[in-house]
Amino acid sequence: MRVYLHAVAYVLVSGLRREALAGTRLEKASCGRIRLTLLKIGALVQATVRHVWIHLSSACPYQDVFRHAQAVLATPVPQPVPR
Repeated sequence: MRVYLHAVAYVLVSGLRREALAGTRLEKASCGRIRLTLLKIGALVQATVRHVWIHLSSACPYQDVFRHAQAVLATPVPQPVPR
């Protein structure tokens, strides 16, 4: 079970690197480096029923990369038109 979860996590981070980090300084980073720089950061998270706010520290060195990835992931994917 643990190996399966690690494989799923690796695929998710690899997809994040391929889709959301293209054109940034982390586009060729390893999955471990992405985990350390983007996922293991101190942030204040506020959540309500409809919204989630993530407050990063103003001293976060990868704040621009985090915001770029969030903007890419937040854009809706166009759906194909049925024929």
